[in-house]
Amino acid sequence: MSNKTKRTLMIMKRLYKDGNKTVYSLSDKNGYIKAKVANKGKLDIGQVIEIEDNNEYVVDVSNYKIITDYKLEDYLPTSKMPIEDIMDEIEEISKKYITSPQAVKLNDYFFKDEEFLAKFKKCIGGVSMHHNYIGGLAEHTLHVMHLTQIFCEIYHCRRPEIAILSAKLHDIGKIHELFYEGPFKYTLEGELEGHIVIGVQMIDRALRECGNVFSEDFIRRVKGCITQHHGKIEYGSPKAANMEESFILNYADSIDATLNKINQLKESCEKDNWSEYERKLDTRLYL
Repeated sequence: MSNKTKRTLMIMKRLYKDGNKTVYSLSDKNGYIKAKVANKGKLDIGQVIEIEDNNEYVVDVSNYKIITDYKLEDYLPTSKMPIEDIMDEIEEISKKYITSPQAVKLNDYFFKDEEFLAKFKKCIGGVSMHHNYIGGLAEHTLHVMHLTQIFCEIYHCRRPEIAILSAKLHDIGKIHELFYEGPFKYTLEGELEGHIVIGVQMIDRALRECGNVFSEDFIRRVKGCITQHHGKIEYGSPKAANMEESFILNYADSIDATLNKINQLKESCEKDNWSEYERKLDTRLYL
């Protein structure tokens, strides 16, 4: 007889019906399981339930308990770097480069707003592309700022403040594009508009609410960087990169996204072996 242990898991996906039961994909920090759950009431994606796990391939669940008091981080992947350490490093780079009154004003509009900060620190970097874990947006932002700083110094960027500030703001639209309070997915706003458009709208709102304190050149360059940060139209930018700062930001963004995906592949691939084919990189990797 199998040993049974009580375990709480989040409902990630409804797979199929099997008689008077429904098979779900459930998860916690230890991974995913399949469970055949009795249809006693409506269960929603993102709910947490307590079951008896008998370690079978598909766990047969007759009784379960809905859990309402839980920490999201116990059931969804989370950045390995503590979020406050990430934010401290972001602030360190910001203090060095974001110094003019207009840049400080725009930065503070977002990063001294507690509601924005709470979402920014929890948000994922993507559903599946890269940094697809809680805290992923902040971690990605830090790495892009760091790479942007290096590129600005090596190649003597004329406007490092614009480049660093734009790196910090480039993905803020993701806090509305992505859903991260349960199984990761795109919001309706994200599906219809995408984070670049949403991000520019957020910048426009900030500019209006902060008053007439920004130069036209500052506004054009910051919005231009956010609009162009995917580099090419075929990669999702409404406008292809055509400024020094937007080229730097695009390369920093692309490098971090790509190497983060490779880091994730390394976790499931032994050294000196080939990874599985990775559709997003369009290749297998010899790791």
